[in-house]
Amino acid sequence: MIGEFKKFIMRGNVVDLAVGVIIGAAFNKIVTSLVNDILMPPIGLLLGKMDFKNLKLPLSGGVTINYGAFINNIIDFLIVSTVIFLMIRQMNKLRRKEEPQEEVKSEPTKECPYCISEIAAKATRCPRCTSVLEPEALPQS
Repeated sequence: MIGEFKKFIMRGNVVDLAVGVIIGAAFNKIVTSLVNDILMPPIGLLLGKMDFKNLKLPLSGGVTINYGAFINNIIDFLIVSTVIFLMIRQMNKLRRKEEPQEEVKSEPTKECPYCISEIAAKATRCPRCTSVLEPEALPQS
């Protein structure tokens, strides 16, 4: 069981996922600081020295609904999702450029005399009408 667990942990996907989670957590701290410390103060200033963290809807018994913190979290999410979208989009563009374009080798073809469909020249039976065909001599290349 320990050997299977070690094999599972050392798989590329699991290690990649762990690295992604760690980097994501660190990135989340950066974005949260960006929103709370850089973006929200000027927005609050424009809205009349309002601090979104302190926006609350008081209920009875000292209970509050902290909708200001919710607004901050929505902005966090929008920034993180936009940055991740842009990063993945760029990575996909780079990956497409790196992948070598495989040349498509076209095999010689012939026409089935019974159903007039195009088939491989080496075929001895038509895949469309299933007629038995005489093999043709192919030119040597």
